[in-house]
Amino acid sequence: MPANRKAIELEGSLWFQKSENRFLGGERIALLEKIDELGSISKAAKSVGISYKTAWQLVNAVNNLSEKELVDRTTGGKHGGGTKLTREGKKLLNRYRIVQEEHRKFLDNLEERFDDSEKLYEFLNRISVRVSARNVFSGTITSIVREPVNAEIVLSLKGGIPLTAIVTNGAVDKLGLSEGMSVYAIIKSSAVIIGEDIDVGKVSTRNVLCGRIANIIDGPVNTEVDVEIGGGNVITSIITQRSAERLGLKQGGEACAMFKASSVIIGTS
Repeated sequence: MPANRKAIELEGSLWFQKSENRFLGGERIALLEKIDELGSISKAAKSVGISYKTAWQLVNAVNNLSEKELVDRTTGGKHGGGTKLTREGKKLLNRYRIVQEEHRKFLDNLEERFDDSEKLYEFLNRISVRVSARNVFSGTITSIVREPVNAEIVLSLKGGIPLTAIVTNGAVDKLGLSEGMSVYAIIKSSAVIIGEDIDVGKVSTRNVLCGRIANIIDGPVNTEVDVEIGGGNVITSIITQRSAERLGLKQGGEACAMFKASSVIIGTS
């Protein structure tokens, strides 16, 4: 190694990953720890140096992708409400700490074995593919109905929440989809429509998921609405601020999230 090159120390970030989505890592673990300590998402967000909006998005992401709910939220003021980790959330924190300790031992051992800096750089230079869509849910395929061109895929999310997707037959074959298979449903927040007092029998949209408004974040043009649809699942919609005002949406109120089956993307591990 040239004399002017500083000795390399091996560092790495530990993530629990589901499919192509980073599920839990150091930053999210830190947020969960602060939520457990402070009992408030807004206080936890401030403590770890992120916005309240970002904290809510992260909590939604980990709850949607986990098999069991990790964070239990109760309705309060706009930035209030009690928040705590569930029993499963506390268990996951402990597991992460154990894995983190072993990960550090692994890096220390690997650092001793690398004697070629260029090989080390190659080892670290990996590309991580991430999904930008806000709504990512884990589910199990309960049925596949093929038509001449497309196929209807029905999923069961946590808590038995049904969700329908329409994909091409080519996609079914390429992904190797089959009944009983665990997959991911991905829906852009802009594709989710919010409504109240919906008569499911009088709308053409296949997916109508009703529940309680968990959070509303107003912006200069758009409003972000989070709806708890049961089973620990939260779906996010981006609507115009004018629409939110016209509907009179309030945190804790009832609402339905609607989206076309063709707006659902299916992903596999």
